[in-house]
Amino acid sequence: MVLHVLPVFTALSLLTVSSVSAQTQPQGNNNTQSSGDTSFAVGDTISIVGTRFIDSSRALTSVDRMSPDVAQNTDFDYAWQLVGKMPGIMLTEFNQGTTSGKLSFRGFNGEGSVNAVKLLIDGIPANTNDGNMPFIDMIFPIEIDAVEVIRGTNDPRYGLNNIAGNVAFATRSGGNYLDGRVTAGSFGAYQAEAAMGIASGNFTQNYAVGYREKEGYREHSELDKKSISGKWGYGISSDTEVTASARHYQANAEEPGYLTADVAYSTPNATNTYNESDKDARTISQYSLALGSQIAAHTHFNTLAWLNEYKDDRFVKFSALASQQNRLSKEKHYGASTSLTYTPKIAAINALLVEVGASIENQDVVSKRYLTNERVVVEQTRDQDFDLSVKGLYIQTMIEPTSWLRITPAIRVDWIDGGFYNALTDEHADINDYGAIKQPKLSLAVISSEQITIFANWGKTYQIGTNSGAYLIGARQKHLAPSINEGWESGVKWKPSRDSEIRIALWQQTATGEFKRKLNDPLGDFDNLGATKRKGIDIQASWSPTNKFSLWGAFAWQQAQIDIAEPSTSEYTGNNIDHIPNRLFTAGIDYQLTT
Repeated sequence: MVLHVLPVFTALSLLTVSSVSAQTQPQGNNNTQSSGDTSFAVGDTISIVGTRFIDSSRALTSVDRMSPDVAQNTDFDYAWQLVGKMPGIMLTEFNQGTTSGKLSFRGFNGEGSVNAVKLLIDGIPANTNDGNMPFIDMIFPIEIDAVEVIRGTNDPRYGLNNIAGNVAFATRSGGNYLDGRVTAGSFGAYQAEAAMGIASGNFTQNYAVGYREKEGYREHSELDKKSISGKWGYGISSDTEVTASARHYQANAEEPGYLTADVAYSTPNATNTYNESDKDARTISQYSLALGSQIAAHTHFNTLAWLNEYKDDRFVKFSALASQQNRLSKEKHYGASTSLTYTPKIAAINALLVEVGASIENQDVVSKRYLTNERVVVEQTRDQDFDLSVKGLYIQTMIEPTSWLRITPAIRVDWIDGGFYNALTDEHADINDYGAIKQPKLSLAVISSEQITIFANWGKTYQIGTNSGAYLIGARQKHLAPSINEGWESGVKWKPSRDSEIRIALWQQTATGEFKRKLNDPLGDFDNLGATKRKGIDIQASWSPTNKFSLWGAFAWQQAQIDIAEPSTSEYTGNNIDHIPNRLFTAGIDYQLTT
């Protein structure tokens, strides 16, 4: 059971200084609740900036959004902790330096064996090759405009890592403001942030800087991190805008190590003597260039190109009898995505939308591991260099034959390519031939009134091997099919009054031959968990009787089981998948003391 009670101001924040903004909300279309909307909001009214967020009246699935007033008034070590304020989200904490933890949902855990959530920052794919989310650490509270969570298998915009859904962070764009915040708290925690927006004519500028240091609750867990970002937008015309962004992040942290159960209970703030030289240094950069244009009365075009760079140099020792390891990872990701949306006016039907999109994600990865003694190299255990390319196409239509019925069919197809080289064995390997990975999807809604929307969706997503597990290495020369995740959801969104809303959803997701990463494997390979089944029910409610006060809560029941285990581990059939709780509780109270 996970229980979060989340006040407006965190207990650790002792001092906050903020200037008065000339404009606290970025430019964009206001997210008024359209007919058939299935989203759930945490905080005040949320702005949908450009096309970074999906129209939930078209997604017809469990969509949750957090507004900037909640995000910017929260103190956290890492941005993934902020998402714990969202309904039904499970947080897994490692507390090992920069390897701090991550979020998960829909019956998946954050242990790292299966990373089932795609991360996006201003529309830029931001998972590492193994599906983890270190890029999320670049974001400080003051620059967050909104957070969006989309659960399920029916969003066709993304393929790679979009197994159970996706999480998108939007940072501030446009406007004139100057905000600053300083916080100090327990365990030697200090944080300073500043954000500035300058809008002049057709040109907008947005800047943010952040610094945090702390001694940490546990011994040998000091951390310091800093981030700087800039975003520049230029309106070429009233219908066309180009945007560029750059972001850089550095972090250094000590690692306190993992405690045995008896030590953890007796002295939870302790460290082990054999972890005294464990530490991590991480550097991340992200760059993007985007173009959006209303090229015709009913046609909108968007394109985005990006470059991500990631370097992690970690020394870690997991137990007294194990050797210390140096894990060195260097990744360069680059790619582009584009979409064309057409919304013609046809007299015979109430509404029609057609969207066509394409994307390519390329990854160049260097992964090295060494056995070390007090950070002195003893032996090299991994020296891998591999690349991965994922090309995808999708088409989605929204058909509204009448005002009370909305149907959204879609299909996405992905193709995987790449190559692998093991310098220790001088082995070259091709990528597994996954073929054309087809992912059909269908969503529909019955809008019985302005207050009640009954919705259902079905779709397929996929999982492939990560690290060396995607390639035909060693004795594995037989091409494997991808693990296909098939899921459905059925629910109702009800607004009993103007200031309250309730959403209930029943869901299920199955997988064929789920891949489970071997977390401490020198080769970086995987095990086949077998066919799995996840199911659950989500209940969410909120009440905002005044513009200063809001109350919300959520309950999620979920179950994850091995439906049919691999023949070599047939005794696991019917077992629950480890580290996945059956119940999640989340609740929040927001009160605005001053205006």
